[in-house]
Formats: sequence, C-alpha cells, structure tokens
Amino acid sequence: MNEAITQAFQERISEDDLLNCMKCGFCLPACPTYVETQDEVHSPRGRISLMMAVRDGEIDDVHEVEESLNVCLGCRACEPACPAGVNYGEMLEEARAIFYEHKDVPLQEKALRKTTLNMLFTDQEKMGKATSLLRFYQRSGLQKTARKLKVMNFFPDHMQQMERVLPDVPKRSKQYREVTFPSETAHTKATAAMFKGCLMDTLFHKTNQSTITLLNRAGCDVVVPDTQGCCGALHGHSGEKAGAKELAKQNIQAFEQADVDYIITNAGGCGAFLHDYDHLLKNDPEWAERAKAFTDKIVDFSTVLMKLDFANEMPLNIDQQIITYQDSCHLRNVLGVADAPRKLIQAIEGAHYIEMPHADQCCGSAGIYNLTQPDMSMQILDHKMENVDTTRATTIVTTNPGCLLQMKLGIERTEQTDTMHAVHLADLLLEAISTDG
Repeated sequence: MNEAITQAFQERISEDDLLNCMKCGFCLPACPTYVETQDEVHSPRGRISLMMAVRDGEIDDVHEVEESLNVCLGCRACEPACPAGVNYGEMLEEARAIFYEHKDVPLQEKALRKTTLNMLFTDQEKMGKATSLLRFYQRSGLQKTARKLKVMNFFPDHMQQMERVLPDVPKRSKQYREVTFPSETAHTKATAAMFKGCLMDTLFHKTNQSTITLLNRAGCDVVVPDTQGCCGALHGHSGEKAGAKELAKQNIQAFEQADVDYIITNAGGCGAFLHDYDHLLKNDPEWAERAKAFTDKIVDFSTVLMKLDFANEMPLNIDQQIITYQDSCHLRNVLGVADAPRKLIQAIEGAHYIEMPHADQCCGSAGIYNLTQPDMSMQILDHKMENVDTTRATTIVTTNPGCLLQMKLGIERTEQTDTMHAVHLADLLLEAISTDG
C-alpha cells in the first residue's frame, strides 16, 4: 500500500508546492494543534515535511502520517501567516483524499459515511426529515424523559454537553422555492443569490431568515435558487473528493442562471469551500471556467452589508451588554473577512465591544472535528473559554454554525449558561433592528 500512496503523492501533490515551505516557523504560533502540543508533528511545516517524506518513499509507516493529518483542524491559519504563500489547505485535502482512497475502510465507517455524506447531506429533503426527528425529540417530551432517566450518561461528557446546547429546531418551512425576497428600500442597490446550506437551512433556518431580512433592509434583492445542495465541505475535508466535485457542479449549475451581483453565504465554513470550487475543478475542462465565474461572486453577508452602508443607514440598538467576537477560521483565513463583523457589532448602540485575545485562533469545532478528535477539540475549547473570560463578555458572536455550537458548548462546560450566551451575527443584528423599532 505504501508504494501506491507514494505514487499517488507524486502524481497529485506537486514537489514545488511542498518545497515552497521554507521551514521558517512563522506558522507555528498560528497553528492551534502545535500551540497545544508543542510537537512539530502537529505543526504545518511538520506535516508538510511528512508529506514530502511520503512522496519520496522515505516513511515505512504511513499510518502515522495519516494520523497527523487527521489531527489537523484544517483551519488554515497558517496560510495568512506564511511569507511564502504556501497553499497548505489544498495539499492537506489532497493528501487526505489519497489516504482515504488507498485504505480499507471498516464496514461501520463505510455505513456511517454512506448514511451521512452520501445520503443525508446530499438530499435536503432527508436533511429536513432528520432535523424534524430532532424537533420531535425536543418537543414531544422524549428529551425530558431521556434526561430524567440519565440516558445521556452512557455517552462521553462532551457528547452529553452537546446534547444540552443544541438549538430548538424550528418547524420545517417550504418558503424557499426559487423565490425572490425584494429589497425594502425605494431603490434596489444590489441583487444577490443566497446559498442556504444544509444545517443553516434546517437547524439554523431562523438565521437564514435573519440574513435575508437584513439584506432586504439594506436595499438588496435576494433570490434563493431551489436546486442548490450541500457545499461539499464535509466531503472534501474527509477525503471524499469525488463527492465534493459532484456537489460543486450541482451548485454551480443552480446559481448560473441567477443574474446577480453576489452569491451570499452566512456560514464561514461553507463560504470558504464554495470559494475554492475553482481549485477543486481546475483540471476539469468543462467546469473550470464555470467554477471560476461562480467563485468570483462568493461573498459573506457581512461584507455586503458594509458595502451597502448598512451600519450607517440603519439604527441599531440593544440592551447594554459586553460583546466579544470569535472569528470563523475559514471566513478569516480563506475569504479574508475579519473587519466587517467587528465593525457591524461596534455600530450597535448598547454593545460594548471587547476584542478577545487570540480571537483569530480556532475554537476547536472545525466541521465534525469535535466528534472525530474530541480530546484535542475540548482542550482547544477550554483554552478559548479562558480567553473569553478575560473580556467579561456576556455575549459571544460568531459567523459559522459549527463555531456557534462550539461556543455554546464552551459556555456549558464552564457553567456560565445563566450569564453568557452565543449568537450568530445575523441574529444579533436583526435583534438590534427589532429592539430599535
């Protein structure tokens, strides 16, 4: 197997890309797993060295390399820190795909992947039904009964805490059927197509509605293409590159007919993967140009609100509170959005904004990382909450569903549910408008 993996590395991961890493170490303080372990095996330059060794056939046990790559959060904080511009994220996903394609996947893992990645996340109707079951669990009394009988005690501590912080699932809505939500201003300033996502359109449907309302108030027409699907990030990050490509093509086709200025996202993880469609399909002659045209329009909703001067034109007011902001890694490191969310928060009267130390470092969520690497995830989260506490914040704002759940989990773990809460930026801004009105 080693020979096959070595050959795949030689064919699919450029030696020049690997050699771009100068081993300077600028990435080390930016890398959460290195900060936690102080182990070069868990640093970006260490992992690149391991990839090079696999490519050169110098490693006997490639499983140790695979484990190092799996421990990586994929936050890509090393990229903006790198003076040589190494495309670490691209090499990481290619390496993970090679390992996945060349290993004997256990039957249990195959079944889990088929159920989640190939059935649930590729079918919005199934995703809706799955979240409806969760809603039934929450509303029927089953949740109270399960807690009373201490059923969750059979699960690890972090799983018990996750169950407690899951948001109330909203009633399923069929309003997004290729519909346009018109601007609420006298003159339309921009047009946008909304990427609704999987979890965002089910578990966090309210946040999608908040985002559309904010854009409408800012003077933007919003259309929601009906044939769009999952962004493919979970597939791409877990080595299933072929599945990610199919989802990318589906989404590109869904948005091609929309004559819009922007394709809007409100989930940093989804937005970053959509932004990388041009790289994902760069070797496909039929789709490369179409992917580039698609990615050129990808933008976070906070950026559009700032462009439309939302913060200056819309009165924003909330009850007095201390607010801090946790960056979505992919929003900051891939899409380059860091200032817009902060400026929008600071524009709210009543919001006393305090910058969190190391807000730009990962919270430990990273898609499903908190499920696959729970020990490292919780270690990172616990240190994140120490940074939150220095701000004395009562509100933590995020711009990604995974980050939001992770910060809620952090609040639960530190027993601060009575004094602190986490909220998506879109919901906070809408609350600020409603409070004013």
